Formats: sequence, C-alpha cells, structure tokens
Amino acid sequence: MKDDIIGNKKIINAWTLYDWANSAHALVIASTVFPIYYDAITTDKVTKSNIVPFMGGHFNADSLYTFALSAAYLFVAFLSPMLSSMADYSGKKKQFMMFFCFVGSFSCLTMHWFTSIDTLWIGIFSFFFSMIGYSGSIVFYNAFLPEIAAPEQQDKVSARGFAMGYTGSSLLLIFNLTMIKHPEWYGITESSLPARISFVLVGVWWLGFSMITFYYLPGNIYNKKPSGNIFTKGYKELLQVWKVLKKTNRLKKFLSAFFFYNMGTQTVMYVATLFGTNELHLDSGVLITTILLIQFVAIAGAFLFASLSKWFGNIKAIGIAILVWIFVCVGAYFVTGEYGFYAIGFTVGMVMGGIQSLSRSTYSKLLPETQDHASFFSFFDICDKMSIVLGTFSYGLILELTGNMRNSIIALILFFITGLILLFRINKVDDSLLGETHS
Repeated sequence: MKDDIIGNKKIINAWTLYDWANSAHALVIASTVFPIYYDAITTDKVTKSNIVPFMGGHFNADSLYTFALSAAYLFVAFLSPMLSSMADYSGKKKQFMMFFCFVGSFSCLTMHWFTSIDTLWIGIFSFFFSMIGYSGSIVFYNAFLPEIAAPEQQDKVSARGFAMGYTGSSLLLIFNLTMIKHPEWYGITESSLPARISFVLVGVWWLGFSMITFYYLPGNIYNKKPSGNIFTKGYKELLQVWKVLKKTNRLKKFLSAFFFYNMGTQTVMYVATLFGTNELHLDSGVLITTILLIQFVAIAGAFLFASLSKWFGNIKAIGIAILVWIFVCVGAYFVTGEYGFYAIGFTVGMVMGGIQSLSRSTYSKLLPETQDHASFFSFFDICDKMSIVLGTFSYGLILELTGNMRNSIIALILFFITGLILLFRINKVDDSLLGETHS
C-alpha cells in the first residue's frame, strides 16, 4: 500500500491543501486581524493604558497575549508525544489530526463573542484553544511528509505546502480587509462586527478545505491492527522511539540547533504586529500591508531555499537563512519608521518560508527507516513548541520588566547565534543534506 502512496500527485496535492486551510489561522488570528483587534479592545482610548483585569489579577495586555500563546504551546508540547505514539500504534494518525483541526476551527468561531473588555476571557480562551488546535494538528500533518514523498521530493513538497499556505491565507485576509475597511459594501454598521466575522470565516475556511485533505489523505498506511490498551501500548511505542532518537547523534544535534533558531524565528513572527503597533506606533494599514508583503515574498522564498538546498545542501542553506534572520533582528532594533518596517518585512518574507520548509524536510530526511513517523515528529514538535514557549515568554517577560520591546530583540539575536553555532556542529551526514559531491 505504501508504494502506491509515495509520490502520488493527488495525495500530495491534498496534503498541501491542509496548509492552505490552516494557514488562515496563522495569518488572520495569530498575526494580523486578531492581534490588532485585541489591541484595540484592551487599550483605553482616553489614557492609552493597556493594563487589563484577568482572572483576578491585572496584566499588561501584550504580556497576557504572549503568556496565553506560551501556555497553549506548552500544553501541546506535553500532550503531543503520547498522542503521537498512540496514533502510530493504532494507525489513526489522520483521526488525531482531524480532532485538533476541529478544536481549532470551532475555537475561531467562538471568537465572535469577544466584543469588549468584559468578554476578554472569551477572547483569551478562544485564542488559547485555537492555538492548541492549530499546533496540535501540525505534528500529525508533518508526519505524513515522509510517507507521501520520497526523500528527493521532500524539500520541494514541503515548500509547496508552505507556498499554498501563504497563498490561501493571503486571499482570505484580503477579503477580510475589504470587509473591515469598507463595511458599508456588506451592509455592516457595527464597528467591531467585520473583525469578528473574519474570525468566523477563518474557522469555516479551515474546516471546509481540510475536509478535502482528510478525504484523500490515506488512513492506516501500514495496516496496523492494534490490540490491548492503546494508552499502554502507545507509551511503549514512545519509549522505543526515544531510545532510537537518543542513539542517533545527527537527529539530536539538528534538534538542538532547531530549538534555538526556531525560538527566534517564531517569536519574531508572533510579536511583529505588536512591535509595529506599540513600539513604532504604525497604523493597522501599514501593519497589514507589511504582513501581506511578507506572505507573497515568502512564496518565492520557500522555493528559493528549496533550490539553495540542492546547491549547498540543507544544513548550509538553513545556515544562510539564520544569518539573514540575525540581520533582520539587528535592523528591527534600530528601525524607527514605516519604510524601515517594510524593508524588514520584505527580508523576513524571503527567509520565513525557507527556514520553516527546510527545517521540516531536513528532519524528515534525517529520520531512520521507521513506521513511527508521528512519534518521531512529536519530538520535532516538542522542540518547535517549547522554543515558541520560551521565546514568546522571554519576549513578554523582558517587556514586562523593562517596558521596552527593543530590549527583547537582543535576546532574539542571541537565540539565532546559538542556533547557528549548534547547526554547524552537525558533521557530514550525507551528500543530499550537505550538498557535497561524490569523490
């Protein structure tokens, strides 16, 4: 059965369509409309204070936002390894992916009722569970890559997935922007309604297009027939994968490097809008234009770095991307206006898709021969989520202590430098990864 799946165009197209579906959440909810709407709701229009009451305490609204983000990823980081091993043992990887997709998409629908500071709890918890659904489904989605594409196809297929995500999410965002900027076109008179409808549309978009993915994506590829307690057997499966992982030096070294450079990458992506709003005082039009610029440039960037991997190998191509990220952070520290923000956005776009796409396909190539792809990718997911937790928490904590977002950027630079040093600790792995010729 597996031989009929590898390289199947219909299955690969269906797999990449999930990026089209769920990336609407990453763009509209995590990066643009929701953060801007959240800032508008939580900032006092008279005093300009953004100290808000929540769960019996008072918080800086931006810090609360990053803490909610960190908590969601921390939850998934602890949960996904066990669920992944259960999915591998039972052959129900697709069903687990569907569950998280449903949690995330329905959470977007509940954001419709986040209307004021009095319903801040709805906004925070809806955002929290939407992030759990989004990030939880990704680990199972990524685990399909080595099962549907041969190693020589994986860089290109991974890049196609990200390109689909950037394209689809941008189209939905553009439609949402027409509704937000010109509500009269749609007969809308309530000021907050267009943004809240945008959140609902993300849930519908995500759920609707993912149904095509789930229809074509294979289920039990290895025809596993589980027996006994799935929790106990899943735990044993996880232990076996962990033992293999501990003995595979190249995987350990890559994950340690990925942990640090991903800490910088993901934090930049999640807090860029907050930085533009509160540090540079840019209006929402500039912010959203920059985000769209990043999305469209990232499509070319994903394929550019897939090509660079052929010339230099995956490790060196990722190293080039990290160097660019370091320059991005240095530029962000000194930027003061709109045009500098545009320049940084363009550069981010060129490396954002490339480093994400190559990280996924490089890890896939480094895996040993196995049927436990979800379990192995759960450790990749742990590094991804924990790096986001520590990155966003560090950013929020430094902001809380110093009151200046620029101080947080220094930490991001250190994350990237550490990741780059650890990346080049990886010794010769194979020709396809390092881009070396046969002697």
